[in-house]
Amino acid sequence: TDIPFEHGMNEPKDATSSEKKYFEATKKWQMTEGAYSMIQSTKPQTLAYGLNDSPVGLAAWIIEKFKSWSDNNGDLEICFTKDELLTNLTIYWATQTINSAMRIYNEAMKAMINAMYNPLVKLNPFDKTGNKSEVPAAFAIFPKDISAPPKDLANRFFNVQQWTEMSEGGHFAAMEQPELLAEDIRRFVTAVQAQPQL
Repeated sequence: TDIPFEHGMNEPKDATSSEKKYFEATKKWQMTEGAYSMIQSTKPQTLAYGLNDSPVGLAAWIIEKFKSWSDNNGDLEICFTKDELLTNLTIYWATQTINSAMRIYNEAMKAMINAMYNPLVKLNPFDKTGNKSEVPAAFAIFPKDISAPPKDLANRFFNVQQWTEMSEGGHFAAMEQPELLAEDIRRFVTAVQAQPQL
């Protein structure tokens, strides 16, 4: 799964050099690729009307992300077949679900705003006390993903037990590199299951 790294929204005062580099790269990425997130966060219904009304608009909106966020060296068909892309588009088009798919951005934005203005709410959604989660966590870092936190930042918030830096792949790893991702998940689950239970 892809879990947005909300913890990476604010640079720690004691940020390491790799964390500083991550925050700088994230800011740059937001300025060049992040507009989709803002519109999906603030006006998802308006955007959904346009995308549900136009199969070409829907295709342009989705395919542009596949092209920009995958490890394709400028050739989208290195990563995805036309059939895979058309299947993905058809699911959204036939079910009219681009709106519900974008709603997660709107809900995440509401939660962040609530956390910013409500002192009783912490930004860490995994632990309401704001402490580091003790649940075993694994990270699969794909080189062309849109925003991959450095391990030291992940360690601030998670009990990182597996950290895999993949040789290839991008944001849509489950479609782009399914074998690599599946093997990494299997390895993590096997390791966690082998641990003594509390």
